[in-house]
Amino acid sequence: MTSKRENDRIRQERSRVLEPGNMLFWIGEETKMKKLMNLSLVYLIAALAFGVFYREFTKLNNFAGETMLRAVHTHLFMLGVVALLLLALFVRDRSQVVQSRKMRRFLILYNLSLPLFILTLLARGIVQVLQVPLSSAANASLSGIAGISHILLTIALGLFFSLLYDSQKALQTTDAKSENK
Repeated sequence: MTSKRENDRIRQERSRVLEPGNMLFWIGEETKMKKLMNLSLVYLIAALAFGVFYREFTKLNNFAGETMLRAVHTHLFMLGVVALLLLALFVRDRSQVVQSRKMRRFLILYNLSLPLFILTLLARGIVQVLQVPLSSAANASLSGIAGISHILLTIALGLFFSLLYDSQKALQTTDAKSENK
């Protein structure tokens, strides 16, 4: 049986987690590492599902040409799965990197821009397979959203490499401290 103090602490922690701008995503370094792994798994499942979708959708519509749907699977696999697993490996034992504002910014920006990018690929690919004529405004809108998602993804990838460098610096600092002891 838990004490009143323990129940109050749990209730307080839960309310802190549910505050706007403080998603469960950002609690504790272990949770962040687990979250990176879980995000990677989600992107893996999505990559596999969209690979099957591409094959079946084009087959169902007797489409044999080039389509943007073909790129969804590989982009999700490389940008969603491999990149997040690589980041998880690099920052594994470096809590100052995991808890940094840069990591938070990266995760927010990356997980907003990558799905937006994938949605634009899907929309363009479905339009291509169904051979739907787009008005110039609709075509420009889709291209504009794709461009914005590319810009945001590029910024997120810049933060990604910056985090990798920060992780390496943290490792060198830790090694230097252990040598001095």
